[in-house]
Amino acid sequence: MPFTDSGEVDFIGFDRLLGHLIASGVHGLTLFGIASEFHKLTDVEKQELAERFVARTKASDVFSMISVTDHSLEVAVKRAKHYEKLGADCLMVLPPYFLNPPIRAVKEHILAVLAAVNIPVLIQYAPAETKVGIAVEELVAIYDQFPRAMFKIEANPPIDYISQLLARRPEATVLVGYAGLYMLEVLDIGGKGVMPGCSFAEIYLSIYHDYVAGKPEARQNHKRLLNYITRWMQDCEYIIQVEKTVLRKRGIIDGDYCRRPSYPLSNEDEESIMEFLRQFTLPCKYNK
Repeated sequence: MPFTDSGEVDFIGFDRLLGHLIASGVHGLTLFGIASEFHKLTDVEKQELAERFVARTKASDVFSMISVTDHSLEVAVKRAKHYEKLGADCLMVLPPYFLNPPIRAVKEHILAVLAAVNIPVLIQYAPAETKVGIAVEELVAIYDQFPRAMFKIEANPPIDYISQLLARRPEATVLVGYAGLYMLEVLDIGGKGVMPGCSFAEIYLSIYHDYVAGKPEARQNHKRLLNYITRWMQDCEYIIQVEKTVLRKRGIIDGDYCRRPSYPLSNEDEESIMEFLRQFTLPCKYNK
């Protein structure tokens, strides 16, 4: 989410970022994921961003997904209906986690969002970030009731969990997040794709296409990428700041401000980012 140096949403930068990502060849874009700093946005800002997001993606071949992050079931249902009416191709739902609700309430929340709309809904399972654990059997039960449910698994590591889910429902659509740390392992066991951040999407695309083509470069380049993202994914605020700084250095957005609380980068981080840009030959307009 681009912000000005004073902390205001940079809507022009947002539009420019969307244009860059659409031109890069990504298959889909998601708004209001954790990397979007959804928890630091006002409702007024979210409304304008959602309208811009849908308008821009509708004019392209890119699949649009908007995340429903409200903790109240009633509000989440209203939000889901609104985003569907707005024109989103799909929704993502972040299960409620504030004050540690019981699994019964979490499951009820997810099912209510699915029942409220007719478009696919991606269930985001991020136990490290939300501190909410959901057993595989619970996701299977949700899928059996709503086969248009899809899953984004961000457990760390996710392989055992995804393997159990796909063993029970091999036809289910399962994606992996977590900056793509386990991208190739998940594809190996039947996952359908990766949902990383957006500052170096071209690298993920290249790895994905090489993987589909059976080229060894997929694993070679993913291994090179791991040298950086393994460190950056130690903290969500850390990689959000890194990704935003990468976007600024590439000249895609004007500033790398993160609304506070945020994760200030060290000189070592800045040097690592420059090394990363050079190693993957990503265009860089600014060295500072």
